[in-house]
Amino acid sequence: MALIGKLNRLRLVRHAPPGAFMDGGELGEILLPRRYVPQNAAPGDELELFVYRDSEDRLVATTEKPLATVGDFACLKVLTVNRDIGAFLEWGLAKDLLLPFREQISSLRPGQRVMVHVYLDPKTNRIVATARLKRHLSRSQPPYLPGQSVRLVIADKTPLGYNAIVEGTYMGLLFTNNRPSNLEVGQQVKGFVRAVHPGGKIDLSLDAAGYQRVAPLVDQIVETLRQNGGRLPFDDNSSPESIRDKFGISKKAFKQAVGKLYKARRIRFLNPGIELIADAR
Repeated sequence: MALIGKLNRLRLVRHAPPGAFMDGGELGEILLPRRYVPQNAAPGDELELFVYRDSEDRLVATTEKPLATVGDFACLKVLTVNRDIGAFLEWGLAKDLLLPFREQISSLRPGQRVMVHVYLDPKTNRIVATARLKRHLSRSQPPYLPGQSVRLVIADKTPLGYNAIVEGTYMGLLFTNNRPSNLEVGQQVKGFVRAVHPGGKIDLSLDAAGYQRVAPLVDQIVETLRQNGGRLPFDDNSSPESIRDKFGISKKAFKQAVGKLYKARRIRFLNPGIELIADAR
């Protein structure tokens, strides 16, 4: 059966003047408007299509891919705000995605980007967005271990740091002293679990801890040195931003790895920069 708000593999049943009708299972035949029908598509062919409701509340299919499907978290741009209904978001389809006023947590304006969860309203069976993210996150005890690598999406900024969605399932916190200054809402980054508290709260970091962090960084820096003729314009005096942009790590982690290389006599400091010692290449 076709799922509303998801990408589906649907079988073409028949052609008609409006387009092609696809087999939606229990949902019946679903129209694929003519402008989306592939030129050589024939009855029996299967197509990957997104199913949603058009402006007249009819089920339709499209070959266009939305920026987010039902169940996803995404950072979307506000296109317009209707004072009676809510905000309309750009999500890659001809029909914009509605973020109702009741699902907003602050006033929005056109051009602003907002972090939302896309879901199927059980009352109307329409695809809508909500900025009330915690309702759609798991309340079970997170199964992660300290030091474990996880996928993060930055949700919002707080006085303590940044809230981040962990593996699309839980909410965690990146503390201010464990994040770079250039994180943006909606940004996807790799992170590490620092601690999981009994109440389910997750402390996060963008860097692994201890030897688990330093050993891979040492190899990364050595390989980067080799690719750049044995020299790099980075050292203890480089800015945190430049180090993050080049290596994807914090300045603290970089200094620890460079210090390990220096103690092992594998690099020398050029002031500015570092150089791989010939015997260590």
